Amino acid sequence: MIGPYVLPDDVFDALAAGAGGRPAVLLLLRARRSRNLLLLRRALDGPCGRAVEPAADLLAGVERVAPGAARSVIDGPAFGTWAARTLRDCPAHHRGGCAGRDLAALAVLAAVRAALPARVTVPVREGRLRLPGLGTVTGLGEVPEALVVVEAPAGAEGAPGTSAGSCRVRVLTAAGERVLPRDPSRPGHGWQPVAVLDARHRGLTLRLPLETAAPELPALETASAGPAAWQDLLRQAWELLVDNHPRRAEELAAGLNGIVPLPAPARGVASATSRHAFGTVLTSWPADPERLALTLLHEFQHSKLSALTDLVTLYEPGGRPRLYAPWRPDPRPPGGLLQGIYAHLGDLAFWQERSGSRHGPAQADAAWRLARTRAHVERGLTEAASHVRLTALGTRFLERLARTVRDGNRGGTGAGGGSGGERLARAVARVQAGDEAVWRLRWAAADDTGTERLAALWRAGRPAGPLPAEDVRAATGAVAGPGPEFGRWAARQRGAERARPAREAADAVLAAPDRAQGWAELAAAAAEEDRPGADVLRARTELVRDLCVRLTARQAARPPGTASPGPPDPLAPAAWLADPAVGPDPSGGGPAVDAAMPPGTAPPRPPDPLALAAWLANTAVGPGPSGGGPAADAARPPGTAPPRPPDPLALAAWSADPAVGPDPSGGGPAVDAAMPPGTASPGPPDSLAPAAWSADPAVGSDPSGGGPAAGAARPPGTASPGPPDSLAPAAWPADPAVGSDPSGGGPAPEEARPPGTASPGPPDPLALAAWPAGTAVGTDRSGAGPAAGEEEAVERAPQARGAHPARGPGRVGRGEPPEAGPAPGPPSGDGLAVPAESGSAQAPMEPARSPGPDPAADEGPVAPAPPGPGEGPTAGAEPGGGGAPGQKTGVSMSQNARSPLAKTSATG
Repeated sequence: MIGPYVLPDDVFDALAAGAGGRPAVLLLLRARRSRNLLLLRRALDGPCGRAVEPAADLLAGVERVAPGAARSVIDGPAFGTWAARTLRDCPAHHRGGCAGRDLAALAVLAAVRAALPARVTVPVREGRLRLPGLGTVTGLGEVPEALVVVEAPAGAEGAPGTSAGSCRVRVLTAAGERVLPRDPSRPGHGWQPVAVLDARHRGLTLRLPLETAAPELPALETASAGPAAWQDLLRQAWELLVDNHPRRAEELAAGLNGIVPLPAPARGVASATSRHAFGTVLTSWPADPERLALTLLHEFQHSKLSALTDLVTLYEPGGRPRLYAPWRPDPRPPGGLLQGIYAHLGDLAFWQERSGSRHGPAQADAAWRLARTRAHVERGLTEAASHVRLTALGTRFLERLARTVRDGNRGGTGAGGGSGGERLARAVARVQAGDEAVWRLRWAAADDTGTERLAALWRAGRPAGPLPAEDVRAATGAVAGPGPEFGRWAARQRGAERARPAREAADAVLAAPDRAQGWAELAAAAAEEDRPGADVLRARTELVRDLCVRLTARQAARPPGTASPGPPDPLAPAAWLADPAVGPDPSGGGPAVDAAMPPGTAPPRPPDPLALAAWLANTAVGPGPSGGGPAADAARPPGTAPPRPPDPLALAAWSADPAVGPDPSGGGPAVDAAMPPGTASPGPPDSLAPAAWSADPAVGSDPSGGGPAAGAARPPGTASPGPPDSLAPAAWPADPAVGSDPSGGGPAPEEARPPGTASPGPPDPLALAAWPAGTAVGTDRSGAGPAAGEEEAVERAPQARGAHPARGPGRVGRGEPPEAGPAPGPPSGDGLAVPAESGSAQAPMEPARSPGPDPAADEGPVAPAPPGPGEGPTAGAEPGGGGAPGQKTGVSMSQNARSPLAKTSATG
């Protein structure tokens, strides 16, 4: 008979707050046991049924005489991973290597713990017979299987949950017989036992097998750190947890069931959780008790959330790994992002206590880790609120979680508040901004069409409009971290007063635009100085970089003899992108500026990257007179007079036609600001020029056509030019889709040239040839050919907004399509976890994601672990069925009446 589990409201809310307590863990453990029984039933009914049946019959016999022994195996580290692999991707249903046969090894463990006589055939692989929970028989040669015989004296009673007993275990193969030691926990010839670690403190006991024999888990033999070393380390870690985190220690005592030793990475500690092995922690040698204590807290959080998502649905399925998690070097799926947020609540509680109980350098280290962990969780909450399609329960879950983060921050960052706390917060913010910029340069790809559109708008002096949709690639294979260069920079931020000046960082980017480290420093500096476009530099770094590259490539095609400009200053495009309704900085190197430049003046400097970012960030603001919006005024050289207000007539005329941008020669702020001090106000424009300009609302006025701009830009002391050549103005209105030739094309430009200036050389033939190719495109005023895209329409899109659960609503992006939702795929975990189903372990990337005090170890690469014969461990959990707390709508987790374990209680 199948019945549903009921998750009470108070238990759900307690789990969402990060802890839950012992009752909640026991409920999750019973639910996971029922789930494993249902998986066993499915395996018996599936293609592997014949291979599974003998071991399932033995388990049923054990359950009749010793229910506790059967439960200890079903709850143990290896059962869930065996069931998942058998049902999902058994490699050989119809051949001798069927994964269902591995259940026999677990049945042997149950028989030994129950002291029940049994005979069962167990597969042998690579000369090894693995008996999870007991040990490994080695040196069996090239035999495919062995007969394991369990002999128990009449009336003997085993000790369920331990590896000791009074049974005699014989292993029979074609090559002979092996007899295991009477106490299986002791080593013997050809026998490597699974050690059982035992820790006791203040009435709380933790018993964990050091599992090295499970064929489904990528375990490491304990040669480098033997059972005695693990035992001593666990004892010290357990004392730390019981003394400082008693409620969480009670959870661990109720739910943890094993440690699987992993190979050590090059730096730091690798740890993981298999979503199918509730309560099992995979970790490399932690080296000190503090690291082990933090690892146990962190990984058990993963187990709790995986079991919870068996009962309730927190987000809608679907969606590929594309989300940013600051504790990971690779893009995450929705389930992996939520897993990382939840696991870091354990870290947050740990460092909160350590920062308050330590002194001196140890306290400063704990405060740094606390502040960074909190920043990670808050950034993860923002990402989840913006990009994960949460259910009603998922929203409630994250709101409770965010409340825990807010409540824990009431006492400040842990640095004592005041200037010390502010400095710590700035340092953390710098590292986060740089980390996200490096991540985006690695994984995000800018849309070529959208970037080219932005480049055309920049050259035309038009607002950026909606930003192109972002595209994040999925990671494949083992993933390394951002590298030692970023690690050294991040470590230096802990002792830095301020970031590198943004202006200096921008110059470094110009010198080496392909160096990711430079962009990281620029994003951090722009954020700390609150520069326009700082958000764009951090959240769309790849777009600003690609736009700068395109603008550089386009501007390089200048007339012969003209110096090639350097790459656009990233501050200008960033500021421009930050405000999509504002045109680019008129002094940022676009064609309109070149045409209006007085003869003999030096070409403008490349656009400032901060201005470009600010332009992209705000779609509703026009260009500032000094280059890229209001913030550009602050960047005006000292001693320069502020720009005059715009001419009301020009402003009225411009507003009258919404399809035309402001006339760069029409007396607006840009022209007045560019007029040399002491120069007389220009006279009225030539009558033909305004008429031609009005004839085509999609074309701006000719900056060399005798309008106000030409007069305003005239150097002091130069004579007023004569009227334009009648042929030139007459020819210009004839084709309303083509702008006037900025080089004059006739006698008028010659007359208007100041006395003593040389006659201009012939235009570049390549530019001249390219210009007639499209009659709807004006010439590039810098001589390089058609000013493509100057009149391209800017399509507006509604802003996408999201709310930060911990900080309230906030603007998170513009013009981005709604999240398609998480896609089914390998779930994965956070920075301490092995990537989803990959079998590779990751070295933590930074202090908050790596247990222990060594900051240098936190930036190590992801070290691959040897793949096991089954699925790799993962901390991610895809939600199971739906349900709501307090209602009988959860996934049924009780046994099936057809199960061979017919007497096992449905609810445990």
